[in-house]
Amino acid sequence: MAVPAVLRNRDFNLYWAGVVASQIGTRGTVAANLYQVYDLTGSIAYTGLVGAAQAVALVVLSPLGGALADRVDRRRLLQGAQAVALLVAGLLAWLTLSGHAAAWHVVLSVVLTTAAATFDQPARQALIPALVPRSQIAEAIALLNPSREIAVLVGPLLAGVLISVSGPGLMYAVDAGTYALLVAILAVVRTPPLPLPAEKRSVVHSIMEGARYIGRRPLIYTLMGLDLSATVFSAYRVLLPALALDVLHVGSTGYGILSAAPSAGALLATYSVFRTVQRSTRQGKVLLLSTMLYGIAAILLAFSPVFALAVIAALLLGGFDAMATTIRHAAVQIDTPDEIRGRVTAFYQMASRGGPALGDVVVGAFAGLVGPVVALSVGALATISVAASFSLRDNVVRSYSGVVTEDRA
Repeated sequence: MAVPAVLRNRDFNLYWAGVVASQIGTRGTVAANLYQVYDLTGSIAYTGLVGAAQAVALVVLSPLGGALADRVDRRRLLQGAQAVALLVAGLLAWLTLSGHAAAWHVVLSVVLTTAAATFDQPARQALIPALVPRSQIAEAIALLNPSREIAVLVGPLLAGVLISVSGPGLMYAVDAGTYALLVAILAVVRTPPLPLPAEKRSVVHSIMEGARYIGRRPLIYTLMGLDLSATVFSAYRVLLPALALDVLHVGSTGYGILSAAPSAGALLATYSVFRTVQRSTRQGKVLLLSTMLYGIAAILLAFSPVFALAVIAALLLGGFDAMATTIRHAAVQIDTPDEIRGRVTAFYQMASRGGPALGDVVVGAFAGLVGPVVALSVGALATISVAASFSLRDNVVRSYSGVVTEDRA
C-alpha cells in the first residue's frame, strides 16, 4: 500500500514525533495530578479543582496566546511555552519526591502549566498548515489527533506504574524530560515565515479581529457549542479515580489502565478516522452520530459492574471521541486563513480544552452530591440530547461535507 503523501514530509514527521513524545509526559501528569489530589484529600469535589485551575488559565490567557501565535515565530513561541512547563514539572517533581507536596501545590502547578499551554496550543495547532499543503490538512490532523493518543495511552499507564512504585513524583520528572525533547525537536523543524500584517495593530485589536471572524463563520461557532456540550456534560476523567478506587476497587494500577483505555480506543479507530476525513462527504452526520455514541459509551462506563466492562466502555469512548474531535478540528483549520489561524484556534481551544476543564468542576461537584455513577449518566444523557437535536434538523453542522474549497470569505 502506498504511503500517504502527508507522511512523505520530513518536517511534519519530526513535529508529529515530538508532539507524541511531549504528550506522553503531559497526559501522564494529568492522570497523576488527579490521583494525587484525590489521594491527598479523598474529595471528588476537590479533585474537580484540577479542572477549575485549567479553566481559569484557559479563559484568561487563550485570546492573548492566539494573538501572539499570529504575530511571532510560532516555533519559538511553542519552545518558550514548553520551557516554562518544563520548569513547573521539575519543581512539582521535587516537592512530591521530597514529601512536601500538598494538594494546593498540585492545583497551582496545573494553573501554571495550563497558562503555558494557552500560548502553546494555538501555536501548535496553527503550525500544522505550515507543514503540509492545504489539501492535506485534514489528513494531517486525522493522523496527529488519534496518534497523539499513543501518548494519552502510554502516559496514564506509565503514571499508574510509577505511582505504584514511588508515587506521582517520578511521573512529573519524566514529564519534564519530554518537554525538553520537544524543545530540541522544534529547533530543527523548518517552517515558512508567517506573513506580517500590512499595518501594526494592537494586541487587543488582533484579539477582537479573531472574535469577529468567528462571529461570521457559523460552522466554527456552532462546532464550539457542540464541543462544549460533549466535554462539559460528559466529563468522565474527573470521576475515574473514584470509579477505580471506590466503585470497582482496582487500585492505582487499575486506575492507570482505565485512564489509558480511551486512548487505546482512539488508536484502534485511527484507520476509520483517517478514511472518513479522506473520503466521506457526510462528515457532519458522522460527527453527530459519533457524539451520540460517545454519550452512550459514557453511560455504559458509569454502570459497568465489573472492571473488564468498564475498560470496554472506555475504549468505545475514545474511539467515538477521536472521530468527532478530528472532524471538528479539521473543519476549523480548513475554514480559517493562515494569517488569523492562531487567534481562531485560541478561541476554539477555550471550548475544546476549556470544556473538559469546566466539566471537571461541574461534574466533580455534582458527583460530590449524587455519586460518580449518577453524575456521569445524567451528563451523558445531556450530550446525547444536544447531538440528537442537531441531527433532526437542517443546520450547518449536519450539512458539513468536509470537502475543501477555497472560499473562506
